Amino acid sequence: MHTRHKRVQVAYFIADILLIGFSFYLPRLFNPHLILASGVELRLNLITFSFWGITLVFILNNHQLYITDRHIGIIREFFKVVRCVFYSSILAGLFLFLTKIDIFSRVVFLEATILLAIQLSGWRVLKRIYVRHLIRSGYANYNVLIVGVNKQSFFLIEEIKNNPYLGLRVIGLLDGDKEINGLEEEKLRILGKIEDLERIVKKNFIDEIYITDISRRNLVAEIIKKAEKLGKTVRVLAEDFDIPPKTISVNYIGILPLITYYESLKHGADSGIKRCLDMIVSASALILLFPLFVIIAILVKLDSPGPVFYISRRSGKKGRAFNFYKFRSMVKNAEKQREALSEQSEVKGPIFKMRHDPRLTRMGKILRKYSLDELPQLFNVLKGDMSLVGPRPFPVEESDRIEYGHIPRLNIRPGITGLAQVKGRSNLKFNQWMRWDSWYVENWSLGLDIKVLLWTIPAVFKGRGAY
Repeated sequence: MHTRHKRVQVAYFIADILLIGFSFYLPRLFNPHLILASGVELRLNLITFSFWGITLVFILNNHQLYITDRHIGIIREFFKVVRCVFYSSILAGLFLFLTKIDIFSRVVFLEATILLAIQLSGWRVLKRIYVRHLIRSGYANYNVLIVGVNKQSFFLIEEIKNNPYLGLRVIGLLDGDKEINGLEEEKLRILGKIEDLERIVKKNFIDEIYITDISRRNLVAEIIKKAEKLGKTVRVLAEDFDIPPKTISVNYIGILPLITYYESLKHGADSGIKRCLDMIVSASALILLFPLFVIIAILVKLDSPGPVFYISRRSGKKGRAFNFYKFRSMVKNAEKQREALSEQSEVKGPIFKMRHDPRLTRMGKILRKYSLDELPQLFNVLKGDMSLVGPRPFPVEESDRIEYGHIPRLNIRPGITGLAQVKGRSNLKFNQWMRWDSWYVENWSLGLDIKVLLWTIPAVFKGRGAY
């Protein structure tokens, strides 16, 4: 295993060296008029590029970018690479300033920086997509043992199932007194007690141990010691994971690690920028997509009798009701038929969701699958009722029935897309949906909005969980 990881690191290193060299060489081809007149100029350019390349490789290695950490998403790795290129460019510019090398072209410097960011992040995106495909196919999967039989265990199992690219295979649970509801449907079993840990780990070829019951701290310490002797990785679930987290960080006092929960600050300036972006993007999208609006409107009208748009009352920020626009995807007067179908809802909770809703029209099924029915909500964004990113708005009657703990989702404008939509859409259980909404509200930032918008693109094209 260690040898294989070393080979992978060497391959990543060689790929970066080749692409860095290419990124430095290509700007010269783009700008043939910037000819190096003498050997001195050539030597100074080579010294600058060498310093820049070595610095960049060092920074990439320092940011753990010569390994494939499964727990880092594609978008996060992309931005890590871009930051590394930015840092190395600053150091290269400082190097030119301090050494007084004034023959280095600014055009070449800028083009090289852009090429480095595109190529070094681009090949890693392709690499991660391929690795995720291999992992989903069963390559290099990890056998996982969960210590603790409680609600945390089942939340953990659900999240492992929802993130197959992590390559985690839950073999069973440990330390249960009896089987409880849910084990059978998850096709899992309790393998034994804590004292059986060593035997179970060896027998089932366990790679990682996840501890969800940390109430008995002496027991946790014992498990970690046993796992260390067995050479196994141990991961411990945060005790208050089910409380919507604020901002979480790990700090140290001396050698003692402390998990810190604190309220993130909401800056008025950021909120203002978010609203400006909403207005600019929604207005631009409405202009660019006008031909598509016309085509969809004609198809909706030809497919079935009824209006082009469906308008309903939804709960917005602070519970304020507003008119919510969609392209009509159901038969005329579909609301009147909902009462008869209420028992067939496939989502537990106050909302109604049905995979094969008989009220959907032929055109409606296509619109729903690719979320084209949501496009008119750009008008809601422009008006200020909604944002591009945020919790999805519920109908007023459904919103009135949500539990007290879910009310914080109404503290901000609802969105066309959100974390719950990119994490599974209608495939999520209601409590999972609410947890993602709460997490978004507590951890909102402009950067998070950009990530959600980028994640939305592949989610829409896949059409997974859309009904």
